[in-house]
Amino acid sequence: MMTTVHVMLWAACLAMLATAGEAAQPATNAQKPCIFDKTIRKKVHLGYLLYLPADYGKDKSRQWPLVLFLHGAGERGSDISKVAYLGPPAMVKDGRQFPFILVSPQCPEDSWWDRETDALSALLDEIESKYHVDKSRVYLTGLSMGGYGTWALATMEPKRFAAIAPICGAGNPSRAALIKDIPTWVFHGDKDEVVPLAKSQEMVDAIKAAGGNPKFTIYPGVGHDSWTATYSNEDFWKWLLEQKK
Repeated sequence: MMTTVHVMLWAACLAMLATAGEAAQPATNAQKPCIFDKTIRKKVHLGYLLYLPADYGKDKSRQWPLVLFLHGAGERGSDISKVAYLGPPAMVKDGRQFPFILVSPQCPEDSWWDRETDALSALLDEIESKYHVDKSRVYLTGLSMGGYGTWALATMEPKRFAAIAPICGAGNPSRAALIKDIPTWVFHGDKDEVVPLAKSQEMVDAIKAAGGNPKFTIYPGVGHDSWTATYSNEDFWKWLLEQKK
């Protein structure tokens, strides 16, 4: 049988619990600053082509530059051989030798590079942990959809890359200030009907407005294929490999 004392104690407990519950809620008609802090895990899956220079491994103490190449929309899928259709991996397939590690991942069929920035970052972490990579000379370039990905990944990790070279892509001008200090060379054809020249122009203008000094090459009379002229230009490779953090 509950006594008067028990009833009073029980009522007091209920009042305390009610007060505690109310304290955990934000005041009505007001804003309360809050923090959400939780560790989450995400599984990523990317196929990729890996090229190591001919002299790699001969000197165990030597560290090598790394170039991450992002292909266009047409090379998406699970057939890794498609990645060697254009750009640097195609040049390697044709016998070109490069003095750097070349990593050429393949974007999943139903995705875009600017949605895969977490996966690309994790891939770079993996390559850097397994191979002799000079982390002060990690470079990023890509064409078309890969140009979009170049802008997106660079703005996500602005301290990671020694230089970037987006080709006929587009980015978010509101994030351009994040990469104003990264050596950048942009390429675009003025007759491009797939990705308008204005998309590269607005990124270049935004970087300049933030205090940066990007290089910008516009190919007169050239359509969407502004990558062939770029990757076959030895001055481009010389410039790229001269950049260092």
